Amino acid sequence: MTDPLWTSKEAEAATGGRATRPWKATGVSIDSRSIAKGDLFVALADVRDGHDFVAAALEAGAAAAMVSRIPEGVPEGAPLLVVDDVLEGLRGLAAAARARGFAKVVAVTGSVGKTGVKEMLRACFAAQGAVHAAEKSFNNHWGVPLTLARMPRHTDFAVIEIGMNHPGEIRPLVALARPHAAIVTTVAPAHIGNFRDETEIAFAKAEIFEGIAPGGVAILNRDNDHYERLARRARRVGVRRILRFGAAPRCNARLIGASIGPRGNTTVEARLNGKKVHYKLGAPGRHLAMNSLSALLAVQAVGADVALAALALSSWTAPDGRGARWMVHLRPAHGGPSDPEADGTVELIDESYNANPVSMEAALEVLAAARPVDGVGRKRRGRRVAILGDMLELGPEEAAIHAALAALPAMAEVDEIHCVGPRMKALHKALPAGRRGKWRKTSEEMAAELHRLLDAGDVVMVKGSLGARMARVIEGVKRLGDPVPVGGETGEDMGEEAI
Repeated sequence: MTDPLWTSKEAEAATGGRATRPWKATGVSIDSRSIAKGDLFVALADVRDGHDFVAAALEAGAAAAMVSRIPEGVPEGAPLLVVDDVLEGLRGLAAAARARGFAKVVAVTGSVGKTGVKEMLRACFAAQGAVHAAEKSFNNHWGVPLTLARMPRHTDFAVIEIGMNHPGEIRPLVALARPHAAIVTTVAPAHIGNFRDETEIAFAKAEIFEGIAPGGVAILNRDNDHYERLARRARRVGVRRILRFGAAPRCNARLIGASIGPRGNTTVEARLNGKKVHYKLGAPGRHLAMNSLSALLAVQAVGADVALAALALSSWTAPDGRGARWMVHLRPAHGGPSDPEADGTVELIDESYNANPVSMEAALEVLAAARPVDGVGRKRRGRRVAILGDMLELGPEEAAIHAALAALPAMAEVDEIHCVGPRMKALHKALPAGRRGKWRKTSEEMAAELHRLLDAGDVVMVKGSLGARMARVIEGVKRLGDPVPVGGETGEDMGEEAI
C-alpha cells in the first residue's frame, strides 16, 4: 500500500492545527472542481472563499479539509483540520514536507523562461530518480507552498518555480523551498509597471539567494546586464559558488551555436566546463538553447548525471502557452482537406500565456525561422503570421514599448502582423503598411476572423500577456481543423550526442 502523503497527526504537528478525527490524505488540492479521492482540500480564500466549497469537496471524496472555521453545510464529525489561518497552515505543510525528505531541490526564477526551465529540469531528472514539480505555473504566494506540500516523501529531485510581481514576494517563498541550486534565467522589464526601474527588478529576483541551503549554488545568466549586481547580492548573503551560463567568454556553460532544424528542434553546440558538447532540444529557439544550459548546470550542481540529462532534453517540448507547437489539419471549408496526410495545414506556435518585450522578441525570432509551405493554399505561398496581444504591467512607457516591436530585426521576416488590444494599437500604427494586418479590440473579435486571415501553408504565432486572453485565439485556430501536437525527438534520432 502506498504511504499516505499526510496523516492527521503529521498535519497537526506541521500546522499547529486540530484534527476533528483521524484521517489520511494521498494528495493536496485547493480546487473542489478537480478534487481527487483522498485529497486534503485546503480552503484558501482567494477570488472566492474556499470554505464555501468544503462540503462539495468532502462529498467528492476528499479525505479531509483544512479550514479556519467550521463551514455551513458540513456534517458534524466531518474530517477537518482546523487552523488559525489556512494559508499559514499550507505554508506549515510546505515547510514540513521540505524538512522530512532528502530531495535535491532546484529553484527557478527570472523575468522570462521560468516555466520552460522547470519543465526542462523535470525531463532531465525523470530518468535519474523520483522527480517532483508543479504541473502548472504554481509560482506565487500559494502556488509554491502548494507544490511543496504535495511533494511525496520519497522524492529524489524537486524543481520549484518562483515568480513575483512586486518586491519582497520571493523572499518568503525561497525560505520554504531552501534550494540547493537557484537559477535566475534573466532580468528584463517584465511587470516593470510595479517597479521603479529594471534595477529594482534585479534586486527582487536576487531575493532567491537568501534561501539557498548552506553550500548551495547560484546559477546566473552572464550575458544579462544585471549579472554583476546579482552576483554581488548572492555573495553578500553567503553564496560561495556561482555558475555562469551564456554566450560570453568564461562561462561554465557557454553557448557556441544553436540551429533550428526542419522538424522544429534545436541543435545546440556548447562548452560545458571547457568541454565541447552537442545535444538537441525538442523545441525551436536560441533562447531555449540558452535556458537549457542553466538546466544542465543545475543538474551538475546537485550531483545528477549531465549526459543523461542532455539526452532527455531531446524529448522535451515547450509547455502549452509557452511555445508549444500544433499542426492544424484544415477542413475543406478553411482551405484544406481533413486528411492528416494531406498538405492542407497551418502550423501554430502557442505563446499565449504571457508576454514582455524580451519574450516577445524571442518568440518573433522563432517565427522568423519557421518554414511556411508554398503552393498548398488559396494564396501562392505560405506566410509567417503573428497575432499579438497586449503586454501588460509595463508602466507609463507602454505605448512606446509596444511600438518599438516594429523595429525588431525578426519583424522583417514576418509577412503579416495582426494586433489585439488597446496597447497593441501603438504597434499596429508603427508597422509598415505592407505587413500591417488587422487590429481588433479583443481576442474574441480576432478569433472570429481567423478563417479569413489564415491559409494552408501558413505558420502563425500567437502571443500576449495572460490578461489579453490570447488563448481564445489559440482555440480559434485549432477550431479551423484537426490539431495535432508537434512533439520532440527520441534519442535514437539525435545523431552525435557527446557530452
